[in-house]
Amino acid sequence: MGGFSTDSLKIFDLLLKFLKEDGWNPQKLEDQFALKMGFKGSNGIFNCFAQIAGEYDQCIFYACSPLPVPEEKRAEIAEFITRANYGMRIGNFEMDYSDGEIRYKSSFDFEGIEPPPKMFSTAIYPAVNMMDKYLPGIMAVLSNAKTPAEAIEQVEG
Repeated sequence: MGGFSTDSLKIFDLLLKFLKEDGWNPQKLEDQFALKMGFKGSNGIFNCFAQIAGEYDQCIFYACSPLPVPEEKRAEIAEFITRANYGMRIGNFEMDYSDGEIRYKSSFDFEGIEPPPKMFSTAIYPAVNMMDKYLPGIMAVLSNAKTPAEAIEQVEG
């Protein structure tokens, strides 16, 4: 757990407090300054992770797609998330090409400040809302129901 300052540990405690007060059920990940929790949106249920990257003074929040991308669909999903990312103001989609995990990431920097609770909210809710919004498009591409361009049109149209 090297690289964590006293400020980072304090921010982790503030994050944990915010999540509990906001109605989440965060579970600490062993030997990490990270939390795991579930989210049920209107389009699916998925896991979320909140992490304090102390060496960078950053709070990072991930909303992870419940659907791993098979190797043969990764190029199409890469096109889909590239199209989705264009114009995003807060956060972005990313995919791990080695295992097909898709996640939406948002974050903020807390160097030199103690973030107010609203700041945690501005990282968390864009991530879960965007994953929930775009999940039907991801499913459409994975099931061959739509091309990436058609799936983006369905989601954003």
